[in-house]
Amino acid sequence: MSVDRVQPKLIIHGGAGSSLKGKGGAESVRRSLYKVVEEVYALLLAGATATEAVVTGCQLLEDDPRFNAGTGSVLQSDGQIRMSAALMDGTQQRFSGVINTSRVKNPIELALFLQTSDDRVLSDIGSAELLRELQLPLYDPMTELRLQEWIQEREGNFNRAMAGVVAEKELISESAGRGTIGVVVLDAQGQIAVGTSTGGKGFERIGRVSDSAMPAGNYATADAAVSCTGIGEDIIDECLAARIVIRVTDGQSLANSLAKSFGEAYRNRRDLGAIALAADGTIGWGKTSEVLLAAYHTGDRIGDTLDLPTDLQTGTV
Repeated sequence: MSVDRVQPKLIIHGGAGSSLKGKGGAESVRRSLYKVVEEVYALLLAGATATEAVVTGCQLLEDDPRFNAGTGSVLQSDGQIRMSAALMDGTQQRFSGVINTSRVKNPIELALFLQTSDDRVLSDIGSAELLRELQLPLYDPMTELRLQEWIQEREGNFNRAMAGVVAEKELISESAGRGTIGVVVLDAQGQIAVGTSTGGKGFERIGRVSDSAMPAGNYATADAAVSCTGIGEDIIDECLAARIVIRVTDGQSLANSLAKSFGEAYRNRRDLGAIALAADGTIGWGKTSEVLLAAYHTGDRIGDTLDLPTDLQTGTV
C-alpha cells in the first residue's frame, strides 16, 4: 500500500528570552539558524524520516557554541555542565530522554538510542552508564566564554537572575548567544517528530531538572509536535508542550491551540516560547518573552521569528 507524499515542513529554535541588543545580533543568530534549516531540509527532500531529521538538526545546534546545548552549555552552580535532551516520535507517540548527563558531545544521541529501550528516560548516573555501553567518546562541552561567565557570576555569589537570559549577553560579548535548542519536523510520509536539548538555565542548584527532558517541554502525537524554550519552571507549570499538542489532537487548529495556551501563560506571567508543527502542515510558534529565536522552512521559503514585537505573540504559516 503506497503512502501519499506530503510537503516536508521544519521549524527550529535556539532559545527565547531577552532582547538581541541590535540588528548585528539578530543577523548573526539568523545565519546560524538558516544554515541548520537548509541542511536539515535537504535531508528531508532526500527522504530522511522525521526522527532522523530531528536528531541531525539537534546535533547541528548542539555543536554550535552560540546556543546553550551540547558545546557551549552553561555551567551549574558548582561549575559543572549537566545537559538534558528528549526526543519524541509522534507517530508512535514514544518519548525518550536523558536528564543531567555530562561528558557527551550530543545528548540527543542518547535520547535516540533510548527510543528502542525498555527504560526510556535516564538520569545522570544512568546516562553515564549508557555512554559507556555505547562506547561514545568522552567530550568536554565547556567553552572559554561559559567558564568566564561562571567566574564572573561566582564573584557575585550567583545573585543575578539568569534564567531568562538566552539571547545576547552584554556582560561577556554582544555576539554571545545562548538558548535551549529544539527541532520539529513533518516528513514526506506525514510523520512528525520533535527533539529538545539544553544545558539548563545556568548557575542552578545541583540536581535541578529541566523541562526539556519532560513532556511539558517536548511532546508529540501523530497530530502535532511542540518544543519549548524559556524558563523551565514556567514551562513545567503550564505543561506547555503537552497542553498545545493535546488541544490539536482534540480537534482545535494549531493557531487556536497556540493562541489559547499562550494567552493562559501570559495571564500567569510566564516567560517562555515554543515552536510547533501540525500534521496538516501548519507551522506555528508562540512567545511571552521578548525574543523567540526560531526559523522555519515551509517548502517554498525560509522565514524566522527574530523580528517579532517584544510582547505576547503567536503565529502560523
